[in-house]
Amino acid sequence: MTKPIDEVLIVGGGTAGWITAAYLARKLGANRPDGVKITLIESSQIGIIGVGEGTIPTIQTTMREIGVDEARFMRGAGASFKQGIKFVDWTTGPVGDAHSHYYHSFSRPHTLRGLDLAPYWLLGCAGDTPFSEAVTLQDTVCEAGKGPKLIDDPQYSSPLGYAYHFDAGKLAVLMRDVGKELGVRHLIGNVQGARLDETGAIAAVVTREHGELAAGLYVDCSGFSAKLIGEAMGVKFIDDSDTLFVNRAVAIQVPHDDPEAPVASTTISTAHEAGWTWDIGLPERRGVGYVYSNDHTTDERAEEVLRAYIGKSADGLNARVLKLPIGHRETPWVKNCVSIGLSGGFLEPLEATGIMLIEAAAWMLGRLFPRAGDMEPTAALFNEAMGLRYKGVLDFIKLHYCLTKRTDSDFWIDNTRPESIPDSLQALLEMWKTRGPDPFDFGTVHDSFEVFNYQYVLYGMGFKTDLSANLSAYPHLDAARAEFARLKSAAHRAAAAMPDHRALLDEIYRNGFRQRAAAGR
Repeated sequence: MTKPIDEVLIVGGGTAGWITAAYLARKLGANRPDGVKITLIESSQIGIIGVGEGTIPTIQTTMREIGVDEARFMRGAGASFKQGIKFVDWTTGPVGDAHSHYYHSFSRPHTLRGLDLAPYWLLGCAGDTPFSEAVTLQDTVCEAGKGPKLIDDPQYSSPLGYAYHFDAGKLAVLMRDVGKELGVRHLIGNVQGARLDETGAIAAVVTREHGELAAGLYVDCSGFSAKLIGEAMGVKFIDDSDTLFVNRAVAIQVPHDDPEAPVASTTISTAHEAGWTWDIGLPERRGVGYVYSNDHTTDERAEEVLRAYIGKSADGLNARVLKLPIGHRETPWVKNCVSIGLSGGFLEPLEATGIMLIEAAAWMLGRLFPRAGDMEPTAALFNEAMGLRYKGVLDFIKLHYCLTKRTDSDFWIDNTRPESIPDSLQALLEMWKTRGPDPFDFGTVHDSFEVFNYQYVLYGMGFKTDLSANLSAYPHLDAARAEFARLKSAAHRAAAAMPDHRALLDEIYRNGFRQRAAAGR
C-alpha cells in the first residue's frame, strides 16, 4: 500500500525554488491543517544566477494563481514591463551605423474576421511594412517608448500582450515572502547529499545544520549543481550544445545616469560576432550581458564586445562571467525526486525560456500532484511533457540562428550548417517554403510557442514562403489591404493614447493601479 505524500522538501531557493514553493503552497493548501507541508532549504552562501531577468506572458498566469497583487509583484521584483523582444542585426550584420531589426511581439496578430493575415502579408497586401508592425499595434507603441497598459486596466490584463523584466535577487525575496505567507517553512542550511533507501529513492536529505530531513517528495531546485537529481540520483544530462552553441555569458549591471531616464519596454537583443547581447531596462538600472560561444571567441574578447556595446557607462563597472551548461536531464522526475529549474536543464537566455520552464514544471506538479502516493504514472507524464517542452524550445531558439544571412563570422556560418539544425525543425522549414506555419504543425498542450511566435521570427528574419501554388485559398486581397491600412492607423492612435513607460512605472510604484470607475458614474 502506497503512503500518501503529506510533505514536500524543496532543495534550493532562488527563482526556481521560491516560485515552485509559493505555487505548491497555494495549490496544495500548505497553511491548512489537512494540506501538504512545504519546506524549502537554501544556503545563504549560494548566489542567484540571474541571467536574462526576463519573462514571457505566462508569468501573469503564475502570479495570478499564486495570488500576488500585480503592483506588489512589480514593486517587490523591481519590475518593468516587457512587450516582446527587439532583435537587432540578427538577419544581416550592421553596415556602418545602419542596423536592421525586427520584433517578436507578445501580442497575438490581428486577424481578418478570424482569418490569419500572414498569407496576405506574404502576398504583398501590406506593402513593405515589416510583418510584426503590419499585424499588431505593439511595434509602434514600443518604438514610441510607451507602456502596454493604462493605470486603471485590470490586474494582469491589457489589450496588448506583456510580461516583465525584473531584478532576479528582488524577485526571489518577494517570492520567499509570499511563500512564507502561504505556509512554506523556510530553513537556511547547507545540503551535503542524500541518503537513498533500498529501492534507490531518496530516504532523506542530509544537511550540515539540520541533520536529516525527510519528506514524501523531494524537489531539486539547487541550480547547476543538481545536488539531488544529478549527484544523488545520477540522472544523465543530455548535452544540446551541438545545436545551441552559446555556453558563456558576461554581464554588467549599469545604473541609469539619470533617474528619469527612459526605460525600454522590450528586451533589446543585438547580434554580435560570436553571440548576442541582452539589454534589459529596469527602473533603477539596465541589465546588460553578452551570451557567446567560447568555441568562437575568448572570454577577454567577449568582455571587450560587451563594454563596447555599453559605451562609457560601463567604465569602472565589474563584469561577471558565467558558464552555461546547455542541455537537459534525460528524466527530470525519478522515483521521489523532481528537478525544476537549472537542475533540470537550461537552453540559454534567448526568449526567456528559463522561467517559463520553471512555471510549466510547477504548474504540472501542483495540478497533477500525486497526493495518494502512487508517483509512477504522474512521473511518466511529467517526464514526457517536459521532454516535449525542451524539444520545442530547442527548435524555436535554433530557428533564430539558422535563418541568419550573416556570413561575417564562423559563429553565424556554423549556425546555418544543416547538421546543427534538429531534424524536426528542418522538416517544418521545408514545409513552410510553400505554406505558412499552422496549428497542426504543433498540436500539444506542451508546446511552449505557438504559430504566431514562429511567424514573428520567420518573417522578421526574411524567410520566404511562396504561396503561388495555392493562390485560390486567399481570395480576400482587397479586404486584407483595407485591414492592414486600418491597423496602421490604429497603431498610431494607440501609441498616442498609451502612457510613457517610465511615467507608468513611476505611478505604479508610488500609488499602485487605480480601479476603473464603473460606466455611468
